[in-house]
Amino acid sequence: MEGKIITTVFVAIFFSFAFITACARPAPTTTAASNQSPPFPAVFAFGDSTIDSGNNNGLMTIFRGDHPPYGEDFPGHIPTGRFSNGKLATDFLVASLGIKHALPAYLSPSLTEQDLATGVSFASGGSGLDDATTALTGVIDMPRQLQYFDEAMYRLEGNIGRNATQELVRNSIFVISVGTNDVVFNLYRTPNFQHTPSSYQDFLLQRIQAFIQALYEQGARKFGVAGLPPVGCLPLQVTVGSFMPSPHMLQRLCVTEQNIDSQTYNSKLQQLLFSLQSSLLDSAILYFDICRSMMDMITNPTKYGFQNTLQGCCGTGIMEMGPLCVAGLPMCPDASQLIFWDSMHPSQAAYKAIADQFLQTVRQLH
Repeated sequence: MEGKIITTVFVAIFFSFAFITACARPAPTTTAASNQSPPFPAVFAFGDSTIDSGNNNGLMTIFRGDHPPYGEDFPGHIPTGRFSNGKLATDFLVASLGIKHALPAYLSPSLTEQDLATGVSFASGGSGLDDATTALTGVIDMPRQLQYFDEAMYRLEGNIGRNATQELVRNSIFVISVGTNDVVFNLYRTPNFQHTPSSYQDFLLQRIQAFIQALYEQGARKFGVAGLPPVGCLPLQVTVGSFMPSPHMLQRLCVTEQNIDSQTYNSKLQQLLFSLQSSLLDSAILYFDICRSMMDMITNPTKYGFQNTLQGCCGTGIMEMGPLCVAGLPMCPDASQLIFWDSMHPSQAAYKAIADQFLQTVRQLH
């Protein structure tokens, strides 16, 4: 029986999507509703599912959130492809900055020229820095996201001119949120994986450094880079960990070793970003400390109005996500009282809870 359970959980992990995000305080302000110009003309996002606002919708992949109950609290109560019950971090960011109400997906069929000129998300649920991650998931890898950005800027040049496009890129914010899929799927799930946690962290950091430098060469100067969340506290990781032999077997507790790995990676990432900012002339590179924010929410839930910390709203909340989180499953009565929407992704309320800390960080760029 135990073997069947572990096998089921292992299969479920195949459907996992990254949880790593940078958020901003929600506000009703928009460019049209304010007499003041936004401090930044646009936000461009790259990475994985937490900032994918629908780029996977047209892909032949199981890594999709374009079906109910996803989006049940999004304006219009529609599943847009966002892996949450409502808005994402980048949606709150553009609203808080007075740019627009939400950040659309670059591959959205309804994308307009104005959408493009004020920012889009190129992120793809299930993506990662390691080629092995996207080879299995069939989603948009980071090099392809960069190609889409080049394509978008060429399109903008035809609309507003080369000089205006270069100025827009120079003054916009580039959000990068990626890495959790790599760690969860490869480091913790692949049999006979050759890397140690430390060597794999270094490999991922080399990849993210190259990505930032590539964007810099395209004219980007303002970056916000998210660290890993407390991976061992993601509901699915808690579920898998509860079946591992230990004194706490069958108890739903955070996996301490994985959280230590997250903290170690984040420390290395901060050092890398500091070094990059010193070497890339006129750049401003900020670190988003998602791990600390999330751990505070998990250890002090009542402070944020949460009643449940280690399981999601969808189904049992311990393993459902993506194709396993579907209409007809039992749902929690109020997603705003949970940190997680499914077993890997936060609820809209959790994004809002992180927002104030994030917005204060972003303002350092202006």
